[in-house]
Amino acid sequence: MKKLLISLAINAVALYAAVAFMAGRGITPQSDNWLSFVWLALIFGLVNAIIKPLLIVMSCPLLVLTLGLGTLIINTIMFVLAGWIGTQFQVGFKVENFWAAFLGALIVSVVSFILTAIFKDESDGHRRKK
Repeated sequence: MKKLLISLAINAVALYAAVAFMAGRGITPQSDNWLSFVWLALIFGLVNAIIKPLLIVMSCPLLVLTLGLGTLIINTIMFVLAGWIGTQFQVGFKVENFWAAFLGALIVSVVSFILTAIFKDESDGHRRKK
């Protein structure tokens, strides 16, 4: 349960960073409170857990052909889809164009990677080696 909460918090912070950085540059947030970003992170996690594996399997030849760079497009689609589903519940964001979605998804990926690297040892219950 602790690992799930840490993952949810990491996604919420990553989504907040992406929406805050891209606000006025192609992404329009629905609301600015933290609770809405926690709900949005939950939606984002569900979309990534359910739909992303299906897209990866269906686009496997394209991913091999592009040496994995096609996953950036899949991440962009997941970012837009999570934002759209969130707007249906009044917690998401609107994306105006492809490049705003692409940069937003890239920001989410980088921030999630960094925060996961920082909190990985604590969430797994292992001590850091010095």
